[in-house]
Amino acid sequence: MRFLENERQTLAKFLPGLDDCLAGHPLEDLERPGNPGIAEFRRCGGPGLLVPPEHGGAGAGALDAVRVQRAIGARSPSTAVATTMHHFSMASLVVLSRTGQGFEWMLMEGIAREGKLLASGFAEGRAGSSILAPAMSAVPEDGGLRITGVKRPCSLARSMDLLTASVLVPRRDEPGEQLAIALVPAGSDGLSVSPFWTSFALAGAESEQVTADSVFVPEELVIRVAAAPGQSLDTLQVAGFLWFELLITSSYLGAVSGLVERVLHNPRVPAAERARLLVEIEGAVAGVENVARQVDEGRNDDELLAACLIARYAAQDAVARITPRAVELLGGLNFMSSDEIGYRAACVHALALHPPSRGRMAEPLTEYLAGGPLTIV
Repeated sequence: MRFLENERQTLAKFLPGLDDCLAGHPLEDLERPGNPGIAEFRRCGGPGLLVPPEHGGAGAGALDAVRVQRAIGARSPSTAVATTMHHFSMASLVVLSRTGQGFEWMLMEGIAREGKLLASGFAEGRAGSSILAPAMSAVPEDGGLRITGVKRPCSLARSMDLLTASVLVPRRDEPGEQLAIALVPAGSDGLSVSPFWTSFALAGAESEQVTADSVFVPEELVIRVAAAPGQSLDTLQVAGFLWFELLITSSYLGAVSGLVERVLHNPRVPAAERARLLVEIEGAVAGVENVARQVDEGRNDDELLAACLIARYAAQDAVARITPRAVELLGGLNFMSSDEIGYRAACVHALALHPPSRGRMAEPLTEYLAGGPLTIV
């Protein structure tokens, strides 16, 4: 096995041509707003990565997906972070479809076959609630819903074809409300995108503000969740967090792998130092892949989610150690002659900013490991 070989072979298997396309663009072009990376991802079949082949997709599992994201992150951190949110939305729909009536598969098949990109308007979960806890309000209307709300930052905001938003809707079979997922076409009246992300780091991820102002969503684009809010949604919540943590962690491990790759191929760096970085990065990757393999085996429980969070935070620590050491080993001339080293060093630490943060999870995670229930805050 050579460095990044498994990842690039997996990317070539599921999204043929994408690695070569990304490698053919300068990093600065891939990391700016309007970058070609997202368009290349769409052209190579990326929107259908997680959709089974019988429904027009590539049929990738969790292990495949984390390898794909690492390979993409090594070429373009912004493309990896942006597409993570599409995959997260798609994975959530796949989970919902397992208890649905087949309508969900029709939507996903259309998304995969037509190469549509999903931006995520989902809220992050809290203790005792679903990761799909509504971030937007909905008012029923003949033939559909009108939704209102704001999501920021929202990756893929400029390139999205659909916004996935969780809402509460009246139940059809009894009094009360139930959760639903609304798929909002990007061209809908009342849906707008405005600037939000002003940092140069990860500017290519299109993480802007998306505002829905009384946007009408037809009933055929609303997927109702079987259970009422707070009832039997643990499985959905756990699955959502597992997929998000695996994909986003792999994307940033890919970004730092781009630095490590430069060190590996620099003969002026002592072999012992190169080996040290390789052990660090591959150790972090192994922790993530261990969880992904268990997801592929059908596990979806609190114990695995705790292991996933531990792997994610361990990866954060590895990134924090690897990045400055790699910059130092590459030396001042390399740093001064290329913006790539400084850019990667600036963006990889954003992994620590994604939910749930280690600070907020410290007490819940230690309480769980000591025998208590696992909660997400």
